Amino acid sequence: MPEKTLIQGINDGLRTALTEDPSTLVLGEDVGKNGGVFRATEGLWEMFGDHRVIDTPLAEAGIVGAAIGMAINGLRPVAEIQFMGFIYPAFEQIVTHAARLRTRTQGQYPASLVIRAPYGGGIRAPELHSDSTESLFVHTPGLKVVVPSTPYDAKGLLLAAIQDPDPVIYLEPMKIYRSFRQDVPKGWFEVPIGKARKVQTGEDVTLITWGSMVSMAEKAAQTALDQGISCEVLDLRSLYPLDEEMIITSVKKTGRAVIIHEAPKTAGLGAELAARIHELAFLWMESPVERVTGYDVPVPMFALEDDFRPSLQRIDRAIHRVMTF
Repeated sequence: MPEKTLIQGINDGLRTALTEDPSTLVLGEDVGKNGGVFRATEGLWEMFGDHRVIDTPLAEAGIVGAAIGMAINGLRPVAEIQFMGFIYPAFEQIVTHAARLRTRTQGQYPASLVIRAPYGGGIRAPELHSDSTESLFVHTPGLKVVVPSTPYDAKGLLLAAIQDPDPVIYLEPMKIYRSFRQDVPKGWFEVPIGKARKVQTGEDVTLITWGSMVSMAEKAAQTALDQGISCEVLDLRSLYPLDEEMIITSVKKTGRAVIIHEAPKTAGLGAELAARIHELAFLWMESPVERVTGYDVPVPMFALEDDFRPSLQRIDRAIHRVMTF
C-alpha cells in the first residue's frame, strides 16, 4: 500500500475516478497542462487529454456554471477553485442553481458535481487566499460539505463526493497538503459522507474539529494528558451532514466540549455545534461549551497570521476552563 501526502491522495482520487468512471471530468484554472496551482491535477492532462481535464478561463462563475450544465446532462464534473477566497464570484451559481437543482426539478435532473477549493491559513498567502468560510455553504440547503484531514480520507471522501447525487463542496486544508504521509489503498474506495472519525478516545473533554486543526487538537490532547486530562478528539470530516450521533455520544461521556476551527467565531459552524450539544446533551454537561476560533476580522497578513489561527496555548486554556468550571 503506497504512502501518500494529502495532495497526492487527492490526485490519486481524481486519477481513479477518471480511469474508472467515463462520466467524470475535471475543469478549472490551470488544472491541465500546469497541473494545478498546488499540483493536485499533475499528470492527469497527459493521461486523459483536454476533453476530460479542461483548462478554463479565469472566471469562477463560468467554471461552476459550466459544471452545473455538465451535471444536468449526466456527467460528473469536478470543478477546481484555486483558493476558497476566489469562490465568491461563483457563489450565486452555487446557492441559486447547484444547491436547488434537484428540488427545483423534483429530482428529474441530476446535480452530481464536486467543487474543490483549498482553504485555511498557515501558508503565508496573500489576501483572499486563506479564507475559511465553510459556514456559508453549510447553511445552504442542498449542498454537502466535506473536509479531509488525512491522505486516506482525501481520496476516499473525494470518490464518495464524485458519486454522490448532490453537489458537494470539497474543502482542502492547504496547511497540511504535504505535512505528512499515510498509507492509501490503490483503486476505488469511499469514506462515507456524514460520518465523523474518532481520532483518539478520552474521558474528560471532547475536542471537536476538522481539517488542519485536527493535528493541532491532537497536540493539545497530548499536552493535556501530560497534565492528567484525558481528551477525546473527533474529526468531523463531514460538515454537512453532521455525524450528530458521534458528537452527542462523546459529549455525554465526557461532559465537556471544546470546538476548534479557523473560521471567525460569529455564526461559525462552532456555534451550530454548541447549540446542538446544549439541545441534546445539556443534562450531561459539566461546563458550557468552549470555542477556540479565528477572530471576527479578515485573515491578516503574514506577521499576524499565527496570532489569528487557533494556537496550542488558546486550546490549552479552553480545556482548563471547561475542567475548572
